[in-house]
Amino acid sequence: MTLVKTENMNKEDLRIVFMGTPEFAVETLRALVENDYQVVAVVTQPDKPVGRHGSVLQPSAVKQYAVEQGLPVLQPEKMKDPVFVEQLRSYRANLQVVVAFRMLPEVVWAMPEYGTFNVHAALLPQYRGAAPINWAVINGETQTGVTTFFLDHDIDTGRIIMSLPFDIPDDADVEYVYDGLMHLGAQLCLKTLETIIAADGHPQTVAQADCQSGAVAPEQAGLHAAPKIFKETCEIDWSKSAKQVYDFVRGLSPVPGAWTTLVAPDGKETVLKIYKTRKTGKAVHASGGIVVDGKALYVAAGDELLELVELQLAGKKRMTARDFLNGMKQMEQYRVK
Repeated sequence: MTLVKTENMNKEDLRIVFMGTPEFAVETLRALVENDYQVVAVVTQPDKPVGRHGSVLQPSAVKQYAVEQGLPVLQPEKMKDPVFVEQLRSYRANLQVVVAFRMLPEVVWAMPEYGTFNVHAALLPQYRGAAPINWAVINGETQTGVTTFFLDHDIDTGRIIMSLPFDIPDDADVEYVYDGLMHLGAQLCLKTLETIIAADGHPQTVAQADCQSGAVAPEQAGLHAAPKIFKETCEIDWSKSAKQVYDFVRGLSPVPGAWTTLVAPDGKETVLKIYKTRKTGKAVHASGGIVVDGKALYVAAGDELLELVELQLAGKKRMTARDFLNGMKQMEQYRVK
């Protein structure tokens, strides 16, 4: 019997559905479009009500770009909605690419012939979860990266296709890392597609450490989680070391912003957001105290003074500590908690 060799896959053979919502995902979608990949549809979150009365609907960054490019856009309320599932199926995609989107049900991620891969802003299996960039900086990591992996039943646990590292400078805030990973993620997506094409749709993959099955807990395997961040997550604990507070502040700057409670001499409390600090090496004996030295403002962390460089009092604009001190009297009598 004579075997007939089929032609190898090329990029024209891929029909891609892209899924994403924020600005972070736009860079990858742009890379697909500008590199002539066939994006047959885009799935994103429903428009969100904004404004004082919520009367204006704001489309996601991904939707705005998709509409500019003339791409079909789907915005399901529920990913298991049968109408949406059939609509998605009608585009006959054989591959789905996901960046910064919600968890997908199996009926969606298992639909394409070549599967669904995610571009995740961390070096998996580290920092699985919704806020990997923030937590990498908060934890003082000197390196993070991006990973592509095929989706499966659990969050961020699928088989890894590729990864690329990204160095985190000691003075970098989360905005710097976000921008770096946004562009690196787009590059990795293109490399991943090239790998999938070269492998005729079935690239070699590597299993992640098996710590989600119950045999080994993530923390026992030395893995850091990256859970969603809430307002209470962002409150500064001044009993921690100056290095920990320093990393915490830059891991939340500029958004959503680390905060503390400023207590006036009369006991009145005000929320104070802190966007930038500087380590000093000056030892202290008690945390939470405020020190003013000329036009410099310091707070005592658990082991040393930490200089506050940029901050924002509730109801005011963001400013330097020098400008802040110009409008505040008797700051030495204040404290934070």
